[in-house]
Amino acid sequence: MLFLYPLFLVAGLTLGIPVILHLFYFRRFKKVYFTNVRFLREVQEETSARARLRNLLVLLMRLLAILFLVFAFAQPFLAGKEEGKKGLRAVSVFVDNSFSMSALSEDVPLIEQAKSRAREVVRSYGLDDRFQVLTNDFSGGQQRLLSKEDALAAIDGIGLSSDSRKFSSVLERQRQALSSAPGASHIGYWISDFQSTATDLEAYRDTTLELNLIPLQPVRLRNVAIDSAWFESPLQVLGQTIPLYVKIRNHSGELAENIRLTLDYEGQAKPVGVLDIPAGSSVVDTVNLTVMRPGWHRATLSLTDYPVQFDDRYYLSFSVAEKIRVMVVGEGSVNRYLEAAVRGMPQFELTAQNSQALSYSRFSEFQMIVLDELSVLTSGLAAELKRYSEGGGNVLLFPGRNVRLEAFQEFMGTFGAGLPMAFDTSARVVGEINTEEFVFRDVFDNKSSNLRLPSARGSFRLSRSAGAASADLMVFRDGSPFLTRHKVGGGNLFVCAAPLDEAYSNLSANAEIFVPMLYKMAISGGGSQRIAFTIGRDELLEARHTMTLGGEMKYKIRGERGEFIPEQRISGNTAFLGVYDQIRDAGIYGLFLQRDSVLGTFAFNYDRSESQLTYLEEDGLKEKLGPLANIITAKDEAVLAAKIEARSKGMGLWWWCILLALVFLGIETLLLRFWRV
Repeated sequence: MLFLYPLFLVAGLTLGIPVILHLFYFRRFKKVYFTNVRFLREVQEETSARARLRNLLVLLMRLLAILFLVFAFAQPFLAGKEEGKKGLRAVSVFVDNSFSMSALSEDVPLIEQAKSRAREVVRSYGLDDRFQVLTNDFSGGQQRLLSKEDALAAIDGIGLSSDSRKFSSVLERQRQALSSAPGASHIGYWISDFQSTATDLEAYRDTTLELNLIPLQPVRLRNVAIDSAWFESPLQVLGQTIPLYVKIRNHSGELAENIRLTLDYEGQAKPVGVLDIPAGSSVVDTVNLTVMRPGWHRATLSLTDYPVQFDDRYYLSFSVAEKIRVMVVGEGSVNRYLEAAVRGMPQFELTAQNSQALSYSRFSEFQMIVLDELSVLTSGLAAELKRYSEGGGNVLLFPGRNVRLEAFQEFMGTFGAGLPMAFDTSARVVGEINTEEFVFRDVFDNKSSNLRLPSARGSFRLSRSAGAASADLMVFRDGSPFLTRHKVGGGNLFVCAAPLDEAYSNLSANAEIFVPMLYKMAISGGGSQRIAFTIGRDELLEARHTMTLGGEMKYKIRGERGEFIPEQRISGNTAFLGVYDQIRDAGIYGLFLQRDSVLGTFAFNYDRSESQLTYLEEDGLKEKLGPLANIITAKDEAVLAAKIEARSKGMGLWWWCILLALVFLGIETLLLRFWRV
């Protein structure tokens, strides 16, 4: 047994006071003579012996009471696991402040309970010890060791954060901070709900850092979140009603009923519907948006769910061009059916370009490029079109009858597509249309048997690509492809086996197939435009670069809480912007070169990894981290403080001393009150 304050043992000299008082306490007696005192002598002798025994017991109780009171002030303890307590201790306390800590534990959020636990940890150590207060923010100031008072103040300032860190990175940050106190004992604490997605450590084996885990868990695991949203078509068309798909997930183990979904679009908030979501599953709902103006559009989806609310909103933005621009590259006049089909759609704009006078730099201005029966397919053209497709453009190829087979094969090989074979002059009829693919999905209300399918009186035989990025859109009755799609980056390459000329195919004259086919092909690419980004990831934004007068290029991103200058890199006519950790709040942000001119709009949402409320309990933590990681469970702060004190200072015995001192004083009182002499 050791004493935390051994100098208090000097007070044990006070034990001599009751002894001295007892020894020098003399009662003076007066002699009275009378006869026949034999019986009185016997009573006197018996009474004197009982009195001496009682007085000795009272003296003993007083001595023991004073002794244990002295022990209580000296604070005896049994040595714990930290043997070197007398030296400086460096203590790192990690408080998980991710969004999952907003769940309720009884009547308070977990984050408040975690802060209370952190305060007790700090208070359990001495004034000379040093502390690191670490959160998911990983700010530079959190790498300094603080005094006890400053550490308590830092804990008070902790709030919820959009960041979520893996515990391996938390451990590394703790080691870095504690290394600045080389002569001290290193002790680490993690106060968290220990979500399964964040606990990535296996078999903790570091003996230089004592790691203590304090798990917290909510009383009710309930959370409904808007998981994601997307358009079926990457390119939205002016004047059209477009479906927006919304995925809502129930992360709890019980049915979520009457979940109300609301859409805020064009300044108007309207209810979308009421959903019932089974336990542990998700549903996909459809929201229709009507696009009535060109330019950038903003929308916000929201639902009501308590207490975890960070994932109840989903922000998105998208751009709508005034016209969908289509370039037709040919060697003569444009096919009359092709020209009529494109010009017949008011949202489209047709530009004809001769293959001998192509300007590759203009490719990015168009959503689709149609190669109309070129007899020459050069490797340079193939390389430029592949680059254009990778950026989100669509290429539709109708091969010329006289194109060299080797050049055609080299062109297809550039895109990683199947190689064509020799031209076949036999007549063939299309037997099937793939309505599962985007180009023909939802085109025909009823795919009736009297739908007139295209036919060909001469076509190349197209071999199928082995990659999963290719698909047949129309197939001849003999099973060979008539129209294929090959995914290339953000765009597509569409290849027809037959020339567009009526002498070889009647596809262009079949308006009920040809017109919607051109429309869906043109809007099937999306370039680099994304409707939403995720906070906390190294997202790279792209925008069309615009030169200003004087050549100044200082892009700014502005949100509700101010603006900042992102990292900028210009490549050709594209500006690449890095935001890194400069965006902390979910919302919609505008891109500016000049204050009143919006160049782009970007939506940012919180990472949904914190939405899944699955935790590692005490047994799971022991199995995952091993015996070197100590797990401290406590229902309240008093129990936690006692457990930490038992680990850091050993098992404290002072309160046993107080209890025994009171017991001995009580026994003394009983002796004096009830033992009559």
